[in-house]
Amino acid sequence: MKCQQCDNPAVFHITELEGGGVREIHLCEDHARTYLNQAESGGGEGGKAGGMVGPLGVGQTAEELAELDQRECEMCGISFLEFRNQGRLGCPHDYVQFERELEPLIANIHGATSHTGRRPSRLPAAASEPAATPLPEDTGELTAVIGRRRALKEAIAAERYEDAREHRDAIRATEERWLVPRRHPGPDGA
Repeated sequence: MKCQQCDNPAVFHITELEGGGVREIHLCEDHARTYLNQAESGGGEGGKAGGMVGPLGVGQTAEELAELDQRECEMCGISFLEFRNQGRLGCPHDYVQFERELEPLIANIHGATSHTGRRPSRLPAAASEPAATPLPEDTGELTAVIGRRRALKEAIAAERYEDAREHRDAIRATEERWLVPRRHPGPDGA
């Protein structure tokens, strides 16, 4: 989508509520900064400035928004700007990392901020095998695998092979504890 003021891609999508109506504004970063500065100085409410009207309605300045966009998840490395552009998070830890920013968004989309549906259950891989350990309610240990994989790649790149071995072993231990090994059928289907 293009900016409403120029031909650059729109990275800010603002929804204004005015007198019972909804108006969407799509702006590039430069025009959004101008729009935010006008809203902050009080010049946006009644008058038009450069074709843009109305305050942002979010108590954040352009500097705060730019700072937020630069924040990154320590597990997967995705920035908030990447999330906003792609519409996808990088890992489950992002819900913790960006909790304050995501909670209103999730509440708006789903109508609630806590899960109310069914949860997956772990079934035995084969009828002869015992049931696997059910997934924990707190998936922090499983999420840590993402961070460990990232640390493993960094350790290998820096040629710190002892650190890489420790990360590899920790990843394997976690996977063996929580994940059911997948069996691939042989050529005869058994």
